[in-house]
Amino acid sequence: MENEKQDATVIVGGGHAAGALMTALIQKKYPHEVVLVGEEPYPPYQRPPLSKTYLSGEVNEESLYLKPRSVYEGAGHQLRLGVRVEEIDRDNKTLTLSDQSTLKYGRLVLATGSHVRRLNAPGSELNGIHYLHDIADTDTLRDQLSPGTRLVIVGGGYIGLEVAASASKKGVDVTVLEGAERLMQRVTGVEMSSFLYAKHSGSGVNVRLNTAVTGFKADDQDQGRVAGVMLANGETVEADVVLVSIGVIPETALAEAAGLSCEDGILVDEYVRTSDPSILAIGDCTRHRNLFFEQMQRLESVANAVDQARTAAATLMGEDKPYDSAPWFWSNQYDVRLQMVGLSQHHDERVMRGSTEDKAFAVFYLREGCVIAVDAVNMPIAFMVGKQLVQHRKSISADVLSDLDVELKSLI
Repeated sequence: MENEKQDATVIVGGGHAAGALMTALIQKKYPHEVVLVGEEPYPPYQRPPLSKTYLSGEVNEESLYLKPRSVYEGAGHQLRLGVRVEEIDRDNKTLTLSDQSTLKYGRLVLATGSHVRRLNAPGSELNGIHYLHDIADTDTLRDQLSPGTRLVIVGGGYIGLEVAASASKKGVDVTVLEGAERLMQRVTGVEMSSFLYAKHSGSGVNVRLNTAVTGFKADDQDQGRVAGVMLANGETVEADVVLVSIGVIPETALAEAAGLSCEDGILVDEYVRTSDPSILAIGDCTRHRNLFFEQMQRLESVANAVDQARTAAATLMGEDKPYDSAPWFWSNQYDVRLQMVGLSQHHDERVMRGSTEDKAFAVFYLREGCVIAVDAVNMPIAFMVGKQLVQHRKSISADVLSDLDVELKSLI
C-alpha cells in the first residue's frame, strides 16, 4: 500500500481546474491513483453560477458539481475533502495536511485557485459586509437579500455586475460603486462599458462611477453591523448589506513556501510545469506564457482552467501537447449573454458590428489589422467566428467586419 501511495498523483484544490483534470485523467485511463485534496467539503464544482443562477435560487447545490463524487471514486480515485494541505516537502515528496496526516506523491498538481481581494478600510470588519468566492459565501449572501433590501456593491467587474443583475431581479435596491471611469474597464472597451451602464441603469440599479470608497459606517442601534458605505467625497451611501467585489489574488502561499518560482501566480511553462519537474500547476493560481501571447499572463477564467487541465493531463500521460488556446470568458446579466474571446488591452482599432441599441451586436478589437479580441452580446456566431479569427491571428479589414451583409462564417 505504501508503494501505491508514493506513486499517487495528488491534486491540491477543488475548483474547476481540479475537477476538469480528474475527469480528463479518467477519460485517458491514467494508470496511477489520483488523490484530490480539497479544503471545502464539496466535490469539485463550478463557480460562475454562484453570482448568477445559484444566487437567485434557480439551481441547487448539486447542480454545481462537475461530477458526482461517485464518478471519481468509481474510477479508483480518492477525494480527501474538508482538509487543507499545510506544507509541501519536495525532497521527500510528502504533503502535510491540516488533520495532521501526511500524503506521499509521485506527481503533484497545484490547482489552488485564488482568494478574494479584501478591502482594508475602517469598518471593514462589520457584519453585513460580504465577499463572494464559494458556495458558503453565496448561501450567506442570498439569505440576506429580500425585496426592498438596500444592497451596495463595491466594484463594477464581472462578479459585482452579475450579482447586481441577480439581486435587482429579486426586487433588491441595488447600488454599484465603481472607482474607475467606466464599468469592467480592465477587460473591455468603451462601447461595451457604456452598454452595460445603460443596461443596469435602465433596470433600476444606481451605478456610480469614479467613486472611491473610504470606509464603512456602523449602525447606530447595532454597532457591530454595517449601515452605510463612506465615500471619498464625504457622502455616505446607506446600506443594509454590502458586497465587496474588487478582484482576486492568486493562491500561491503553499507554492512559495515550497520554494517554487512565483510572480503574481505560480510560474508554469506551456506544458503547465513549475520550476520543480514533479509539480504542475493549473488554473487561476498560475502565470504562464501561453504560446498565443508574447508576455506572461494570469487568466481568471473557466476556459483557462479547463484548457490547462487538459494540458496537465497530457503532460502526466507523457504526451507532447502545449497549451496555446485563445482565452475566452462569458457573463450573464439580465437578458444579456456576453461572450468574450482574446485580450483587448493593447488594441489600436475597434470595429462595431451592429449597434448597442440592438438586441445583438459585437465589438472586434484589432491590432495592426489583426483581430486580437471580440466581445459579443447575444451574438454567438460572432463569438464562434471570433475564436477562430483570434486563434489564427487573422487579418480582416474593418469595413468587412462591420458590414452586416457579409456573413461572419465566410471570414473563416
